[in-house]
Amino acid sequence: MANGNLAEKATTTERGVEINGMLMEPVIDKCNGCERIVSIQEEQYCSSYPQPSMKWRHGACNFATHIKASVDKSGEVKINPIKASKRAARKK
Repeated sequence: MANGNLAEKATTTERGVEINGMLMEPVIDKCNGCERIVSIQEEQYCSSYPQPSMKWRHGACNFATHIKASVDKSGEVKINPIKASKRAARKK
């Protein structure tokens, strides 16, 4: 959905801004810099998720365009013990 199209579908109710029947919450500070932010009636909202604070509760938002995912490059290979035991049993 294009950001301009989102602003056209927004309606103001006594509860706040609604888009397609969903109540939108304003973005939080962690969202600043994201390309998915759209301004509707002088307030900023996420175009991908109606409750941005919930997306940041357990870490980084998976929709955030302004952060890069870090990859663990410790060089350690994680081995699943169940699969390892099955492989060892096949070799015998």
